[in-house]
Amino acid sequence: MSSSSGNNNNSSKTKEAAIIFLHGLGDSPAGWSSLAQTLPRLQPRLARVEYVFPPAPTIPISINGGASMPGWFDLYDWPIAVGAKPDTTGQARGTAQVESCIQDVERIHGIPRSKIVVGGFSQGGAVALWNAYHNHDHGVNPRNSESVNSRPAQPPLAGCAVLSGWWTLGNDSTIKTSGSPSKSVVNERTPLFWAHGEYDDKVLFEHHTHGVQTLKDAGLVSIEAPTYPIGHESDPNEIEALAEFLDRVLFGDKAVFSEL
Repeated sequence: MSSSSGNNNNSSKTKEAAIIFLHGLGDSPAGWSSLAQTLPRLQPRLARVEYVFPPAPTIPISINGGASMPGWFDLYDWPIAVGAKPDTTGQARGTAQVESCIQDVERIHGIPRSKIVVGGFSQGGAVALWNAYHNHDHGVNPRNSESVNSRPAQPPLAGCAVLSGWWTLGNDSTIKTSGSPSKSVVNERTPLFWAHGEYDDKVLFEHHTHGVQTLKDAGLVSIEAPTYPIGHESDPNEIEALAEFLDRVLFGDKAVFSEL
């Protein structure tokens, strides 16, 4: 499994659930691996979780003058506003890598998909949203990135946790033509935590309002969408709320969360 685990002190045989967390553009797994220590301090049951921090591939990034850096897909606009040009091929490739990681967690650690949360920060959060809520009936084979015309819809994840991310499919008409969230899999079955800074000048705050409403319109009702008076960064209160969400969806009742 091409990943960096932040939880290697104890045997994974004792783990009951998993969190796959994706870093942002230009970062590395080390940038978020401290979650493996922080989250269990906030919610002790999260010590029973296998933490996986996959590395993004190093690819040319247009907003970086074409120079290569760690990224899940290419970016053409900066800052990132609603309607920014998407790299759909790169996004499909990124979510294929995540899907491969999910399958490795199932195979190697014996943790079922229903006990796995996928999340991420910024660009990593965008990939997590795509993985959890995009219709994958037509997509990319996670093992070899070959296009497949149809494959069965995947069972729902335990949850999706996004910090300062964005819904990469853009406006509603794009969603309808390119692939909408699959209601039969997602509706009330893959809870979402989406936190965002109100002063974010990189992934603009409008993405939070637009993306949450888009997913609600598609039928998703299990949504927790807190906002904080911060920029493009994390916040202790945000991490506390994240820990509560993770504890709830992995070890407690999957309640319908308060709406935005």
